[in-house]
Amino acid sequence: MNISYNWLKNYVNIDKTPQELSLILTDIGLEVEAVETVQSIPGGLDGLVVGEVITCEQHPNADKLKVTTVNVGGSELLHIVCGAPNVRIGLKVIVAQVGTTCHPTTGEPFKITKSKIRSEVSEGMLCGEDEIGLGTSHAGIVELDANAQIGSLVRDYYQIQDDYRFEIGLTPNRADAASHLGVARDLAAYFRSTYTLPDVAAFNEKENPDATGVTVANSTACPRYSGVNIAGVKVGESPEWLKEKLNVIGIRSINNIVDVTNYVLHDLGQPLHAFDKDKIAGDKVIVRLANEGELFTTLDGVERKLSSEDLVIADAEKPMCLAGVFGGVHSGVTEETTNIFLESAYFNSVSIRKTSKRHSLKTDSSFRFERGTDPNITVYALQRAALLIQEVAGGQIDAAITDIYPVKVAAFTFDVRYKNVQRLIGKDIPASEIKAIILALGIEISNEDADTITVHVPAYKVDVTREVDVIEEVLRIYGYNNIELKSQIKASLNTSEKPDKEVVLNQIADLLIANGYREILSNSLTKGAYSDDEHTAVKLLNPLSTDLDTMRQNMIFSVLTAIEYNQKRKSSDIKFFEYGKTYHLLEEGYQEKQHMVLGIAGKKMPEQWNNESKANNFYNLKAAVDILLQRLKIENLQLVETTNPHFAYGLDYLKGQKVLVSLGAISAGTLAKVDVDGVVFFADFDWDLVLKTIRKNTITYKEVSKFPSVRRDLALLINDEVTFEQLKNIAIKSERKLLKEVNIFDVYKGEKLPEGKKSYALSFTIQDEEKTLNDKQIDSIIKKLILNFEKETGAVVR
Repeated sequence: MNISYNWLKNYVNIDKTPQELSLILTDIGLEVEAVETVQSIPGGLDGLVVGEVITCEQHPNADKLKVTTVNVGGSELLHIVCGAPNVRIGLKVIVAQVGTTCHPTTGEPFKITKSKIRSEVSEGMLCGEDEIGLGTSHAGIVELDANAQIGSLVRDYYQIQDDYRFEIGLTPNRADAASHLGVARDLAAYFRSTYTLPDVAAFNEKENPDATGVTVANSTACPRYSGVNIAGVKVGESPEWLKEKLNVIGIRSINNIVDVTNYVLHDLGQPLHAFDKDKIAGDKVIVRLANEGELFTTLDGVERKLSSEDLVIADAEKPMCLAGVFGGVHSGVTEETTNIFLESAYFNSVSIRKTSKRHSLKTDSSFRFERGTDPNITVYALQRAALLIQEVAGGQIDAAITDIYPVKVAAFTFDVRYKNVQRLIGKDIPASEIKAIILALGIEISNEDADTITVHVPAYKVDVTREVDVIEEVLRIYGYNNIELKSQIKASLNTSEKPDKEVVLNQIADLLIANGYREILSNSLTKGAYSDDEHTAVKLLNPLSTDLDTMRQNMIFSVLTAIEYNQKRKSSDIKFFEYGKTYHLLEEGYQEKQHMVLGIAGKKMPEQWNNESKANNFYNLKAAVDILLQRLKIENLQLVETTNPHFAYGLDYLKGQKVLVSLGAISAGTLAKVDVDGVVFFADFDWDLVLKTIRKNTITYKEVSKFPSVRRDLALLINDEVTFEQLKNIAIKSERKLLKEVNIFDVYKGEKLPEGKKSYALSFTIQDEEKTLNDKQIDSIIKKLILNFEKETGAVVR
């Protein structure tokens, strides 16, 4: 749903900026997904100033050009070459100075630069309508009034005012807020102020025995139906103010009658429909259920077969409209229409929802009727629309309003207990504050005592029918952010200066288990043959056996021993993790180091008929390592080829000069020592260094961006020695602010590529946290990336 900032100000006195107001709307339950600036003139005439032509002489080298000097209020006159036939001394003109960007009516924006035109210096441009988006005329430059102030902004001269469009993600229960009036009501409650409804006192109706007759044959599907005749209208183009209002919220102008009905729909939340009165057979409107199989052609030209459950607005012969959903092709307003019958009704939401779904028709009207409209606003909306139609299309009210409302929809009445409000919200809010919010929301209070109040909720609040619903309304306006969070949640956020190592250990264990890993626990005693260095090995003086005579110096053989044990028992698909210590005897004494290790072998997924069985590979292990590092919030690590002697190949993640994680495929020689079959992949975290690193982490809140990200892909032909890490670092250096992510999704080496070359396919995720990116900005970033890849690695874009 789109809402206009300036439109809201017609209802409520707002002293907040659009950005401030967007946060307030989100806080009270109307989540603003985006805020966009909307300009009635492209570019908003920014940078253009009023000038006066002081001198005007013939260009010495061009018959159709003039050389002028122009006063724009500065210390010196500007020399400007102009080809307009109407340029002359004393003329007040629109001047685009050097550096100004002009937005023409058609074509791309262009920037004014200092130049020479046929050897004469030109320091700007005198502007015509089409060159700055004011119109389409190219006959000459714009002539301003003689009293226009020199040096003033042209946008002020034309009283150009930017508007702002809020894109609100309206939840299905908030039908009462599906309009500018609805949003204004919430804002008035938040600010504890009032809102002002448009005045309809000028509406004058008259008795007319020839008024269109109305019959409601099904009052269950249509509890209220109102209508009025307007005669002598002239259908045509809407005035600029009306077109601009609709344009801000993304509605295309059709004609003045339809535009008024759309305006009132988005203004008050009440859908309206205008019929050509002269096309109503028998001059009778009948609200009835369709006949089963009855044919009806809608405005989109599609002939539809109706159901006996579809509510239609018919004349004496045929359906004219699918009630609350879509109009008919034969009864709509055209350029020849002079008399109209204007409808304003309240339909049963379930009936409209079924019809809309049955015929796959979603309209602004059905959107509101499906959720529930205000049954008590139909006549006011008619009066408002009729006055606007008279303003923009002429005509006169030709009859009294017909209003069929046999059973008035009553307010929802029930008790609200203060203690329940405080209990469910979780805060001791004063009773006076609760009462003030309820009244500000337009909810009446009839009876009250120290503990309880009796409320009467207006019918337009269709989702507020119980005590708990009123409590939710109070919380919305009081503010979710004003409810303090319990201190107990701190542990899950790791907000302490020194994170509890046991808490961190358990969090990582939970994450690994959730990803299919199983924890093992191995003996710290092992064979002396498994030691990395005999000179630093810690030997037992009185070992129980030769298999348990040394404290382990690495965790790799502990994991391999567990894998061997499982393989020999026909359990070869393995994903293990273990926390443990290694022990060394150094010159300065004994050393204990804490580790966390991962080991995978066998197949990635169990064998099944509907699943291709693939073996685990290096990248499965690397993905697990990366997930853990992300969870630990450890970033900016350098990747290099591993130096671990137990690996055939692999990577080391460096934190400064220290290895934080080492991972790779275990070499055949190491596997042979333990008699393990197949390929095993192993990762070793220096857990002491991990804990030291995360002590520097800080918990910060960053609002989720309301603006979309964009992905662009590049295929690069590069030398074999170039790594993805190099390319990633180049990309990040090239665009630090907007480049959010760099990934590699394809690697190719084959016959069709030159010797010593490979192809990398990279994806780049780009996002601006403050606005929606346009193609020009995205293309500029990609060009910069390509240039730096070529410069630093000799890459060629494929």
